[in-house]
Amino acid sequence: MELWVRFLVLFLACLLPGLVESRIRHYKFNVVLKNTTRLCSTKPIVTINGRFPGPTLYAREDDTVLVKVTNHVKYNVSIHWHGVRQLRTGWADGPAYITQCPIPPGQSYVYNFTITGQRGTLLWHAHILWLRATVHGALVILPKRGVPYPFPAPHKEVNVILAEWWKSDTEAVINQALSSGIAPNVSDAHIINGHPGPVANCSSEGGFTLPVENGKTYLLRIINAALNEELFFKIAGHKLTIVEVDATYVKPFKTDTIVIAPGQTTNALITANQNSGKYLVAASPFMDSPIAVDNLTATATLHYSGTLATTPTTLTNPPPQNATQVANNFINSLKSLNSKKFPAKVPLKVDHNLLFTVGLGINPCPTCKAGNGSRVVASVNNVTFVMPTTALLQAHVFNISGVFTTDFPGNPPNTFNFSGGPPANASMATTNGTKLYRLAYNSTVQLVLQDTGTIAPENHPVHLHGFNFYSVGRGVGNYNPKKDPKKFNLVDPVERNTVGVPSGGWAAIRFQADNPGVWFLHCHLEVHTTWGLKMAFLVDNGKGPNESILPPPSDLPKC
Repeated sequence: MELWVRFLVLFLACLLPGLVESRIRHYKFNVVLKNTTRLCSTKPIVTINGRFPGPTLYAREDDTVLVKVTNHVKYNVSIHWHGVRQLRTGWADGPAYITQCPIPPGQSYVYNFTITGQRGTLLWHAHILWLRATVHGALVILPKRGVPYPFPAPHKEVNVILAEWWKSDTEAVINQALSSGIAPNVSDAHIINGHPGPVANCSSEGGFTLPVENGKTYLLRIINAALNEELFFKIAGHKLTIVEVDATYVKPFKTDTIVIAPGQTTNALITANQNSGKYLVAASPFMDSPIAVDNLTATATLHYSGTLATTPTTLTNPPPQNATQVANNFINSLKSLNSKKFPAKVPLKVDHNLLFTVGLGINPCPTCKAGNGSRVVASVNNVTFVMPTTALLQAHVFNISGVFTTDFPGNPPNTFNFSGGPPANASMATTNGTKLYRLAYNSTVQLVLQDTGTIAPENHPVHLHGFNFYSVGRGVGNYNPKKDPKKFNLVDPVERNTVGVPSGGWAAIRFQADNPGVWFLHCHLEVHTTWGLKMAFLVDNGKGPNESILPPPSDLPKC
């Protein structure tokens, strides 16, 4: 009998190598405080395993990942595996009070999920309060063993994590803003792999160094983990070949400047083909609206082997902060690889045709002195989302009433010149509610996200949990449902999990609701999420267990 089992295993290994190769990967994430010095100022920060940025989580396509998260700090904690599809495993998605109650101090929770049909660069981060400012890291999904990249194999792969740094405690920053009713202070610096590079008034501040060998090609896995700012990224004297975004392959193209929004990832090949020396790496803000941002450019160094440390660095000028055309050139160049092995399966039939306005408003707040009795809020279709005290997924699965309603509007309640100023003779107030939009299993959705200029037009990077989607169109001004769909790309649109809605414009996405559960949709600028620019889709179970959400794990935290 034992001989037959061995023969069967060998047979399967030859026939289905991917099946036998997949494995279970165990990680331990301890949430701990760590005193950290940046900009000549020290503060305790929340970290994973005392590291900032946090540890890289590696897996292969089809692996099962188990991450035991133990909370040793005073805050409630949850971790989101940003971009992982979480097919039928919404319990492991991570957004607090959406798919789980957070992990209380002193307790643990095991995130258990399988990576199905995905490979590339994603990220993980805290998904409660503003903890993701320091609780974040790379999530690298390698192809199945023996499966090559659809581009030349690099000599080496390097993670490049872009983020922001505040000298103050970030929880104090947002709490002060909420109590005052006005916008929070912007960050004090941008950082590359945890470091801002040399800055004025702090001679001890160093920067990240990327060592390269002449003639070799490197794969940069670039991640924007910043809380509130879209960033330009460029390297002096070198072109970048873009091969992937948000863990989906794209048709390769060359550029000298990347634009990357919070929650997005970009894989770029760089060949060390210049004269030996040191070259500046720069991450600078992109903001084409009259909104305050941190204007400090983070810098690092591309260092050719054999170059003396005293060699002058070749510099580069970042794009202007409001360089809309530079951003558009990059975004419009992104196309799905759409090969036989990696086809673009764009839904051509649409069951739900939705239009969501995204933007800011003003609601009364008698205690907000700095806001003169008002506070800035944000909304989707004029609904400012109210976070529940029971997780939405638990309320759905266990039929707990009174937690949410399923009457989220599929279209704006009021029609006006969205991309212009505030509506004439109308209030800038929003309504409050915990409203979900219900979808049948496998139904198809076209969602147009329309920016509003009620207070000021602004670029919104919108992230959808539980799904990838195709970015089929985008434009400036108000979406025209008769003319604009004729220009949609339904052949090879880029596939993403986070899309930038342009300032004073719109973005159209399509996806298939093939994942049962409750799935968060929100702006990935943390300030806008805090203000209420969020909602959720409720996707019903399909037929049978393979189209139904799995039962909750026994260690699921309680509210």
